[in-house]
Amino acid sequence: MGHRQVLRALSGLLLVLFVAMISSTIVSTALPQIIGALNGSQTQYTWVVTATLLTATASTPIWGKLADLYSKKLLVQCTIVIFVLGSVISGFAQDAGQLIAARAFQGLGVGGLQALVQVVIAAMIPPRERGRYNGLLGGVMALATVSGPLLGGVIADTDWLGWRWCFFVGVPIALVALVVLQRTLHLPTERRENVHIDYVGSALIAAGVSVLLIWISFVDGSFAWLSWQTAAMVGVSVVLLGVAVWWERRTVEPVVPLDIIRQRTPALAILASLAVGMAMFGGAVFLGQYFQIGRGYSATEAGLLTIPMMAGVLVSSTVVGQLITRTGRIKPYILAGTVVLVAGFGVLATIDHETSMLIVSAGMLLVGVGVGMSMQNLVLAVQNTVSLRDIGAASASITFFRSLGGTIGVSVLGALLAHRVDDSIDRGLTAAGLPASGGDDTSSLNLAALPEPVRDIVQGAYGDATGHIFLISAAIAVIGVLAAAALKPAPLRQSLDIEP
Repeated sequence: MGHRQVLRALSGLLLVLFVAMISSTIVSTALPQIIGALNGSQTQYTWVVTATLLTATASTPIWGKLADLYSKKLLVQCTIVIFVLGSVISGFAQDAGQLIAARAFQGLGVGGLQALVQVVIAAMIPPRERGRYNGLLGGVMALATVSGPLLGGVIADTDWLGWRWCFFVGVPIALVALVVLQRTLHLPTERRENVHIDYVGSALIAAGVSVLLIWISFVDGSFAWLSWQTAAMVGVSVVLLGVAVWWERRTVEPVVPLDIIRQRTPALAILASLAVGMAMFGGAVFLGQYFQIGRGYSATEAGLLTIPMMAGVLVSSTVVGQLITRTGRIKPYILAGTVVLVAGFGVLATIDHETSMLIVSAGMLLVGVGVGMSMQNLVLAVQNTVSLRDIGAASASITFFRSLGGTIGVSVLGALLAHRVDDSIDRGLTAAGLPASGGDDTSSLNLAALPEPVRDIVQGAYGDATGHIFLISAAIAVIGVLAAAALKPAPLRQSLDIEP
């Protein structure tokens, strides 16, 4: 395809990517208000994010495998429809449980969009040329992540709109993307005989991860670390994941192709993506909560305050994409990105409820630069090592593990944050001579409904606990640095497929 044809086809894909990204970022700053209005708990706050990540993670490999077998264009359009339905259902949720279920359904569409956009681009553009187009992808991702929190904050703070429009607003954009793709995207479909879709492997992986995350959410709260509940849930999770590995080694068309991910470059890229996903998703999800609950800013102000991180993503992904296309080298930029990411989380690990916003902004800027330099380029490193016929499964595998890392990161860090916040609030209430229940049945996330002394204690608890979350994120991101350092330097090929 010529450059003009590629740009026309990319227009619809970029709209799709924008819709997928903004679906999570637009909710991030409004989520404290949403959970507060639905009278939800900190655990439910975490699960609104985790549910989407979990179903997106579980479905990503299936979408990737389907893309190797059927029409990529039709599959992208199907995921858009699923996403639209999930958005509408989320907007009408009446309690936190309904919202979690709706977001889980929406995650099926998000998982498809995450995997299929990468697959379609890989089917159109050789790896060497993909660097400059990755700059466009990075720009759209940055636009979504910059405008999303700000737009979500404005919607949540506008009385005649309200937080439900955070879910409705993406629907018309998705429908426009559907029409644009129908007109501009034209890819040949190569149908294969004796097709097998590994639904069993996907179900085993999803079930094993789900049980593990449920255990993480409730351990040390509803039951002790050393208890029969812990033994049962961890044991079931280990067995399910063990059976999943056994199944993937023997099935005809594995959803996670072990023969590909065992190779050095894909294996190390997956390990780095797992660490980056855990650190980035796990840390960034709680920034909106820190600004609103810990510092007392409005949802709109919280959206504005996240701009340094998104500006870092935009600038670094665009500049590095151009440099990769010119030089044909990718490892130095991935390694530098993971190092900068660790440095950014190290700065954010020092924050509390009184930290200067200049320090917070500097930490977010470094995190954004690190993510922009590493995340998309790890996918490119894997795509450069596999043949075109396996590009769907390979791309989906690294996206799967990145989403899996994010899911685990959000769940683990959310559970640690909830435990630390609860202890801090209890100590503060006891020291102030107030009852431990504080605001009776009122959620601690609903600051407006809390009495003044309790509100101050809650704000201090959330502000001080967030720095601990970023310290753990920094430690996790170090694994990404080690994996990136071990990557084998390899020039990017200039052909769509591996030369025979």
